[in-house]
Amino acid sequence: MATTHETKVVHNFNSGPSVLPREVFEQASHAILDFNHSGLSILEIGHRTTLFQEVMDEARALVREIMQLDSDHEILFLHGGASTQFFQVPMNLLNDNARAAYLDCGTWGTKAIKEAKIFGQVDVVASSKDRNYCYIPKGYGIPGDASYFHLTTNNTIEGTQMHAFPDTAIPLVADMSSDILSRSMDFNRFSLIYAGAQKNIGAAGVNLVVVKNDILGKVKRPLPTMMDYRQHVQNGSMLNTPPVFSVYVCLLTLRWLKHSGGIREMEKRNARKSELLYDTLDSLPLFRPTVDKEDRSSMNVVWVIDSPELEREFLAVCKENGMVGIRGHRSVGGFRASLYNALPLESVEVLTQLMQDFAQRHG
Repeated sequence: MATTHETKVVHNFNSGPSVLPREVFEQASHAILDFNHSGLSILEIGHRTTLFQEVMDEARALVREIMQLDSDHEILFLHGGASTQFFQVPMNLLNDNARAAYLDCGTWGTKAIKEAKIFGQVDVVASSKDRNYCYIPKGYGIPGDASYFHLTTNNTIEGTQMHAFPDTAIPLVADMSSDILSRSMDFNRFSLIYAGAQKNIGAAGVNLVVVKNDILGKVKRPLPTMMDYRQHVQNGSMLNTPPVFSVYVCLLTLRWLKHSGGIREMEKRNARKSELLYDTLDSLPLFRPTVDKEDRSSMNVVWVIDSPELEREFLAVCKENGMVGIRGHRSVGGFRASLYNALPLESVEVLTQLMQDFAQRHG
């Protein structure tokens, strides 16, 4: 969102925590002072009260509606983020003597693989590490006896995105942290989806998990109560004190998304933003996108300038013009613009104009 601070417009390209709709900020700020005219702040209401139970119920119902989930899938709001799910998934789904299949297409997939190896055997079916994860592997086989196949739909750091998913009879598990609710897809084909909220769903501190009932309860190991998905399902995400404020911000963001036209409308808006930025990058030789065209992300656009001196100069220009979070991740370098649902097209237009002016000045 383009926001104003001391008359200066700020364009928030942060990769996460990231941009949220202005109306969400306004509603959340009112709730901090007086939640639903209760005389209490959202920060102090009891999580077992009707006041908060209604928040949790509506948030879960909106996820089901927006994602068009069938009755076999459960919706959970859990503490933490995707990094917790890196070990909670195999803890719940992978027996000691069994194996899981993983696709290694970025930093977060690599971290998920590391955690899964604690609980069982991991078969890495394909990897794009050979080119610093600038493409999505294709044409790989998936072992039919694996407990599940894990993939990352969008790679926030490297700027790649899966635009097609393999057909397999084994359960599909997906980390959708950085592109969930940004594009249309059949979410019901996945047995488990997880996503840190701080990109397209809401504020940091809560993790959305969508899980199919029939994959649970099959591991032989005893599970800590707080790590057992079944316990959270049975308790409606209220097994212990949930991150109340973060869940409430998720609710407000989900309401905004629904009232804005849902996932289909978000997909159209995101396509306009990413196409504008990629077209600009491709037209200006000074800037070099790092990802293979067919695997480019609509959420995280990554590019470099081959001159370190010009990179520093362009970064300074971005800072002067209110571009926040534009510096690339240290493992990739260069620049990264995150174009999440709430980022307005205006911010991309300002950025691309800056790029054109900078390229013109430097030949």
